Amino acid sequence: MNIGYARVSTSDQNLDLQLDVLKKDCSRIFKEKASGANRARPELQRLLDQLRPEDTVVVWKLDRLARSTRDLLEIADTIHKKGASFRSLSEPWANTTSHAGKMIMTIFAGIAEFERDLILDRTSAGRCAAQKRGVQFGRPSKLTPEQITLARRLLKEGEEVRDVAKTFKVHRATIYRLAN
Repeated sequence: MNIGYARVSTSDQNLDLQLDVLKKDCSRIFKEKASGANRARPELQRLLDQLRPEDTVVVWKLDRLARSTRDLLEIADTIHKKGASFRSLSEPWANTTSHAGKMIMTIFAGIAEFERDLILDRTSAGRCAAQKRGVQFGRPSKLTPEQITLARRLLKEGEEVRDVAKTFKVHRATIYRLAN
């Protein structure tokens, strides 16, 4: 079954152009008025949840489905995992019902993965450089080094974790971590 998806960004925009084109080809159409930058779109999610093998998701243009390559590839992957396919009426190359379309989507997926790897490498290099400059990562400690020493001493002397936590105005879990 061909299932259409039509979307406009704001409530004052009109879906008519998309619906006219999709009605020629689709037995069912999901309509949405929401920003494409927002991945949490209820109608898109309903469409994806209801997909069955052999279904084809049809859109008028790719930007109606996703605003970024990453989102498009994630949505296309979800469609693929359901055993369905995807087709854009305005971009004939975006068609996973054909071998050529599958190849192009695979190339896009490879480029997106390459981009993600580059981002991870740059992030890791930046983190290492920051650590060498003395930047501390993570949440700041609730207790100073002197308080930690005192809390450990109190625990060794037999004080209850609950009482030590009250003394330093921290959660008991903070004190439990010091005991280990």
